[in-house]
Amino acid sequence: MQIVDLLITNAKQLLTIAGENSPRKGKQMSNVGLIENGAVAVKDGLIIGAGTTEDILSKYESDTVVDAEGKVVMPGFVDPHTHPVFVHTRENEFAMRLEGKSYVEISRSGGGIRSTIKTTRDADEETLFQLAKKRIERMISVGTTTLEAKSGYGLTTDSELKQLRVIKRLQDELPVDIVATFMGAHEYPTEYKDNHEEYLQILENEMIPAVASQGVAKYCDIFTELHVYNIVESRRILSCAKKHGLNLKMHADEIEPIGGAELAAELKCTGADHLGAASDEGIEALAEAGVIATLLPGTIFSLGMKNYARARKMIDSGVAVALATDYNPGSCNADSQQFITTLACLQMKMTPEEAIVATTINAAYTIEMGDKVGSLEKGKQADILIMDMPSYGFLPYHFGSNNVERVYKRGILIYKSEQ
Repeated sequence: MQIVDLLITNAKQLLTIAGENSPRKGKQMSNVGLIENGAVAVKDGLIIGAGTTEDILSKYESDTVVDAEGKVVMPGFVDPHTHPVFVHTRENEFAMRLEGKSYVEISRSGGGIRSTIKTTRDADEETLFQLAKKRIERMISVGTTTLEAKSGYGLTTDSELKQLRVIKRLQDELPVDIVATFMGAHEYPTEYKDNHEEYLQILENEMIPAVASQGVAKYCDIFTELHVYNIVESRRILSCAKKHGLNLKMHADEIEPIGGAELAAELKCTGADHLGAASDEGIEALAEAGVIATLLPGTIFSLGMKNYARARKMIDSGVAVALATDYNPGSCNADSQQFITTLACLQMKMTPEEAIVATTINAAYTIEMGDKVGSLEKGKQADILIMDMPSYGFLPYHFGSNNVERVYKRGILIYKSEQ
C-alpha cells in the first residue's frame, strides 16, 4: 500500500476528463471520463491515481480521507478570459442598455472601456490589488482554480505595467494559477481617439517592448472590431507582439464579421475569443489552423444581444471550443463558470458534457496549461471540486446558486462551503 497525502472517495460520479493529450474536438468533447463510485489519490499536490473507490483503496492509504458521500467530483474550472483589475463597476451602463442604447453607442459617447480608464489610471497598486483579490476569491468559491487575467484599463505604458504588476502579485499571493495577458489594445484612449497612428506607435515602440522585457505577461490580446481595432491595425500590433516573444490572443468578431477569426487563424493565435459573429469561412479557418475558440455567452446575455456564437457549427466543424466568463466591470460582470455552462447549453445548444469539457480541459489548453490542469489524470495538479449535485447533468440544469462544496488546489483545501 502506498501512503498518500489525500484520498477523496465515494464520489457517485468522478469526472476525470482523461484521454487525449490535446484540446478536445468533435465527439471527443462528449467524453467526460466518467467513473461511477470514483476516488482519487493525491501526493505532493499531484494526482497519482483515479479510479473506482474499491480500486483506489486497494492501492493507497492516507491519514486524510475525504468521503464525497455520493456527490460529484470533477476538475476545478479554468477561466481563460477575465478582466478583474479595475476600480468601479458600470451598472449605470446596464440601465442604459435596458433603455435601448447599444454597447457601441455607449462606448462612442465616452462610456464603456474608456469610462473605466480614468479610475484605473488614478488608483494605486494596493487599491487595485485588494479589489481584484476579493473578486478572485469569489471566483474560487464558485470553483475556479485557474484563470487568465488581462490588463487593458489604463492604456498608457505606466498604467498597463501597473496592472500587470498587480496581476503578478495576485499570482504570488493567491492559491490559484493566474496567467497574465497584456491588453493595451483594448480601446483607443480618449486622447488618441482621433489619432490612432500615434497610439499604435506607442503600443509598438513603448508598451509591447516594456511588457516583453519585464516578463510580466505571457500573451498580447487585442479588441478587433469595427469601433476599435480593424484588421490591418490588429495584424500590425499582433505581429509586433509576436516579434517580441509574446503569444497571441484575440477578441474577434464579437459584434460584426470583419475577419477576426480569419486573422486569428492566419497568425495561429493560441485562442480566438467571443466569435459571436464569426463567418463560416472564419470557423473553417480556425479548424484548419487548430485555433481554440473561446466562447463568452455571458457577455451576449448581459448585453441583451441575440448573436450567441455558433458553438454547434464550430464543434461539428472540428474546432476545439472553450468557455470563459469574460468577467469585467461593464459588459459582463459574471464570475461563475457554473452559470456559463447553463448559458452554453441553453443558448448555444452545447450538451452538458461539451460544456464541462469546455470549462475544464479545453479552457486549460487555450492558456497553454492543458498539460498541468483541466483533468484528473496521473501527473496533473490535484485541482479538484466536490460538487453537491446528484449528477453532472445537474450542473447546467441548476443555476442561480453555488453547487461547490469543496475546492482543492494542488491537493490543498482552499474553500469549503459553510452549509
